[in-house]
Amino acid sequence: MSRIGRKPIVVPPTVDVHLNGQTIVVNGPKGTLTRVLHAEVRVVVEQSEIRVERISDRPLHKSLHGVTRTIIANMVEGVTKGFEKKLQAAGVGWRANVQGKKLVLTVGYSHPVEIEPPQGVEFKTEVVAKPPFGNIPLITVSGYNKEDVGQMAATIRGVRPPEPYLGKGIAYVGEVIRRKAGKTSK
Repeated sequence: MSRIGRKPIVVPPTVDVHLNGQTIVVNGPKGTLTRVLHAEVRVVVEQSEIRVERISDRPLHKSLHGVTRTIIANMVEGVTKGFEKKLQAAGVGWRANVQGKKLVLTVGYSHPVEIEPPQGVEFKTEVVAKPPFGNIPLITVSGYNKEDVGQMAATIRGVRPPEPYLGKGIAYVGEVIRRKAGKTSK
């Protein structure tokens, strides 16, 4: 049996959970999340906890058991605490600014790159001083839906992925970029 799937999800008192057929609605202080769950997973909502049960021990049901429990736990955590991802842009003269709700990146292209956030996602920027490149913009992506926050962070990183020769690019904070040596002459 799945070790993750067996754990009950504790629901804080500030969160309301409603189950209507296979649709689960989680409402909390940060927002409301709705999700249609797989038809072959049984979810039991009690007063202060949620349990996910599987129908049989078939491989499909085993795989859905832990995943469904994790998705619901992320929904509960998102509407109470929220999620955030931090990125840093390392390059000479690179900037990141928030204009209204949009994120405007100046990262070495002939034009600034504007990124519009989806509903429930916010951007924040600040400048951190680090030695080899001078001032490095730090971008924080935050929101209550873990999938949206992760996708938006990946979209920002995809504008200028880190490259291994000079170390320039937009990377997650704490990401290790494997460096390569350049060409050598004979």
